[in-house]
Amino acid sequence: MTRVDAEQPARPTLAQVAARAGVSLKTASRALGGESYVSAKTLATVLEAARELDYQRNSAASLLASGRLADSIGLITGDFTNPFYSALAQAVEDEIRTHGMLLSVTNSRESAEQERRVAHDLADRQTKAVITVSAMTDHAEYATLQARGIPVVFVDRPPDGIDADSAVFDNRDGGRLAARHLLDRGHRRIAFIGDYEWLPTYRQRLSGMGDVLDPAGVDWRELLRTDAHDVASSRACVRELLALEQPPTAIVAGNNRILLGAVQEAGTAGDAPEIVGFDDPDWAAVLDITVVTGDVEQLGREAARLAVARLSDRSRGFESVVVPMTLIVREPSHPYRSAQS
Repeated sequence: MTRVDAEQPARPTLAQVAARAGVSLKTASRALGGESYVSAKTLATVLEAARELDYQRNSAASLLASGRLADSIGLITGDFTNPFYSALAQAVEDEIRTHGMLLSVTNSRESAEQERRVAHDLADRQTKAVITVSAMTDHAEYATLQARGIPVVFVDRPPDGIDADSAVFDNRDGGRLAARHLLDRGHRRIAFIGDYEWLPTYRQRLSGMGDVLDPAGVDWRELLRTDAHDVASSRACVRELLALEQPPTAIVAGNNRILLGAVQEAGTAGDAPEIVGFDDPDWAAVLDITVVTGDVEQLGREAARLAVARLSDRSRGFESVVVPMTLIVREPSHPYRSAQS
């Protein structure tokens, strides 16, 4: 069994960090614990001292010494109800197990505040590294984990406001693939149903759609719908679109949950709008639905590889891995709504 890190000399203590930063032990503890009422100047001073000493908080040391706590990597996902995350977790776990490590999975429920809590909780439980599908829009506070010697890897959604490793899909190109496919099939009334507007995946896919449709003179933004985070909200968006005087002849569904809602509401037979989805759930092939998808297993393994590599060499340059997306065209046995209607 291969271990990620070799036997190390005695670890720097919190008292040493406090002394180097010129603050009290309590202030250093508060700063490295992520407490909000530490001033920005003090926080920066403590973080710099922790980095210089390569300090890692060790609140679970007694458990590690007793052998009751295995080396683990924490994965923070967005929503346990989305099958994308179970596939991602499986891929991460498969990769880190080859290094003798276990995976701890938790859920932010797309809440930035909950993500903060669970990230610090994972750190306090001596997680070796954190991989996150982040619900935050600014990731600067993850510097507190990095200062404690805990690598942070961003997966599916890129980091903002911090230097860190990441593994993401080429979502902008995915948007281009979906738009080009529908444009080539003669559609001009093309709707896009997206997830939360703040999500980088949504914004990148939307930008990719615009790269293709805007130069073609397609007035598609009036058919844009957002905040469809679950099946029910997706169905509501589809009902609204189909009730228009000129309904869309095609719908792009921004993720697998939105796709399920779109299929349930619009149907796939008769004169339904043509549907293209992001992600490729098993049932999409059964219903002959064209999708834009990336290799989730590759994404998860890349994120895990980055975490392990950072643990092995903390001085290496930060790496951003972009996994390509592909269009899988499936020809249905029934007619869609006419592209000219």
